[in-house]
Amino acid sequence: MTELLQAAISPPNLLPTGLLVFVLLYWLTVLLGLLDMKTVDLSIEDHGHLHFDSDGPHEGMGTGWLNGALAFFNLGRIPLMVFLSFVFLPLWVGSILVNYYTGNTSLLLGLAFLLPLFIGSLFVAKFLTLPFVKLFAALEKDHDGGAVVIGKVCTVLLPATADKLGQASVQIDGAPLMLNVRSINAPLAKGETALVIDFDAARKCYLIEPFTD
Repeated sequence: MTELLQAAISPPNLLPTGLLVFVLLYWLTVLLGLLDMKTVDLSIEDHGHLHFDSDGPHEGMGTGWLNGALAFFNLGRIPLMVFLSFVFLPLWVGSILVNYYTGNTSLLLGLAFLLPLFIGSLFVAKFLTLPFVKLFAALEKDHDGGAVVIGKVCTVLLPATADKLGQASVQIDGAPLMLNVRSINAPLAKGETALVIDFDAARKCYLIEPFTD
């Protein structure tokens, strides 16, 4: 463990270690309810494609490759920070192993290793995030597809307010369904019961209010 810690803070591994620490701190704030998974995200619309406003005649030619790249790596279908977490972890592991087996202690050579390691980590992240695509698609159903939960009672899992996105669980045919939610009235804390009253298509979340028997 001591050797791993020393390797992690050695000059050639400082950058990937810093990136890994960044995502760990991010998820810690999510668990504490200080942030939600949408706090840091790409502005992606139209079924996973970046939306650009342009009057130029070659708009499609200029953005098509980027839209294709985003779709290929599942960006737009899963939150950005989820994807980056699966990029930075293999990047860190790869950096530790490459610098260890090459005996490298140089910062510059370590940075040179990062480019191929980063490219490889992108492809690793693509496959590791495949199971999450359907999960987040279920969490962000459109209004028509998700109408079955409107009027249902749910249990708050992550605190929700009018401005802060939270999560709640609702029972559908005996199986729990996870929802991204916002409270339209009083803030709702973890464990409280709420009623699903509507779907906010713009924010892609359900609107809930406190519920009492």
